[in-house]
Amino acid sequence: MHPGLHNQLRPDKLAFISADGQQQTTYRQLDQQSNQTAHFLSSIGLKHRDGIAILLDNDLRFLTIAWAAQRSGLYFTPVSTFFQAVEVNYILGNCDARVLFTKQSVLDQTTLTLPPHLTVVTLDEGPNLNWADAISDFPVTPQADAREGAEMIYSSGTTGLPKGVRFDLALSPVGTVSELIAKRIAMHGVDDNTKYLSTAPLYHSAPLRYNLMVSRLGGTAVIMQKFDAEQALKLIEQHQITHSQWVPTMFNRLLALPQSARDSADLSSLQYAIHAAAPCPVDVKQAMIAWWGNILYEYYSGTESNGSTAITSEESLRHPGSVGRAFHGTLRILDDDYNILPAGAIGAVYFENGTDFSYFKDAAKTAAAKSPQGWTTLGDVGYLDDAGYLYLKDRKSFMIISGGVNIYPQEIEDLLISHEAVLDAAVFGVPDADFGEAVKAVVECNPSHKSQAPDALAQSLIAFCRANLSHIKCPKSIEFIESLPRHPTGKLYKAKLRAPYWQDHPSQII
Repeated sequence: MHPGLHNQLRPDKLAFISADGQQQTTYRQLDQQSNQTAHFLSSIGLKHRDGIAILLDNDLRFLTIAWAAQRSGLYFTPVSTFFQAVEVNYILGNCDARVLFTKQSVLDQTTLTLPPHLTVVTLDEGPNLNWADAISDFPVTPQADAREGAEMIYSSGTTGLPKGVRFDLALSPVGTVSELIAKRIAMHGVDDNTKYLSTAPLYHSAPLRYNLMVSRLGGTAVIMQKFDAEQALKLIEQHQITHSQWVPTMFNRLLALPQSARDSADLSSLQYAIHAAAPCPVDVKQAMIAWWGNILYEYYSGTESNGSTAITSEESLRHPGSVGRAFHGTLRILDDDYNILPAGAIGAVYFENGTDFSYFKDAAKTAAAKSPQGWTTLGDVGYLDDAGYLYLKDRKSFMIISGGVNIYPQEIEDLLISHEAVLDAAVFGVPDADFGEAVKAVVECNPSHKSQAPDALAQSLIAFCRANLSHIKCPKSIEFIESLPRHPTGKLYKAKLRAPYWQDHPSQII
């Protein structure tokens, strides 16, 4: 399974197309240009297990370059164009990449300190080596020593500098896939008939991996430059999309569309609406199933791929709030002393017998992610029910301890988002002289409710929480902002909201 096979079988078929139609990549182009790029990298001295970095927006050439590394036995590190210069500099200095693929327009927008050993190749005009010129004289046929490479992705750094996730390279023959990818292909019915809508930035693990998976199987991916809810519905109809991938905040935006826009959308081609990145609030999930039918497929995993769960729409309706049962690795819920907890008890979520990984050049963080038994965690807290379904409470680092009681923000956020006035919400702890921490909410209003008086709306939302939750879990105060600081992948930069309240308590800032 690789683009070379599809160049032979269907050379003129589109592998990738941009949402605006301005860019298109056929399987012939994908195969030939990725081969040429692989030869170029070899010509400047890159060997198996060396690395490249990709600092690009959702330009289709991103995926061609990724395939060049994937078929060369190299590591490739995608870097977010939304990262600040300090984060980009850190990744480029940490990942040991020998070549950086980017655009001069991207370099001009930020101040980077590039390592001296780094060869810069740009996709547009500028003083650096141009990609098209660099590869033009190289063969369009595969390298003799072609081997499978791997992505080395850095976490989005919501609670500190990003961590590079690295897997051992077995240097398998090109076309070999991991056990986890093989399971996903079967579970989500990916084949050469797949038409995939990619809604998120390519440098994030899920869209990058799924786009590469679709092109392994000979399908077509439609790449959005930036998510827009109404455009996404139009693209599903226009391209007869069969598969798509989302995060819960995108569902919120879709559900907030005018009813006329929702009613006029033809979604009859859609077979798989895959979602992850954060637990989906029950009300949002059920509203989407009511609208789209039983085609929502949720999974829980991470960049680390240490384990994964999955749940169908039918299962979600029977087990509301669950992210599913393990299909890769075995779930374990552990207490603070690493003892296995029974069903219903809340503890740290670990996977046994999943995929091994390490944080690059960070033995301490790698060790911290493992239990004495050798099981691994992403830092989440949750519990299992009697049938083995996992329910996530929140990140352990976001847990609020108020008056000695453990409070998990996710539960409160999910409730707030179910209110008609709320489009998005973040909940965290702030200093409290009596209880240690008090619960605070920051809310992004639904546009139709922005004219309401903030004080009155805050009191109404607090009363709503108190009517549905134990009072100790309810926000003591609510602040309204124009938009929450979310990464385009849906991850919330909660630490940025929380930090100002803890400036005089530096040991508590995360």
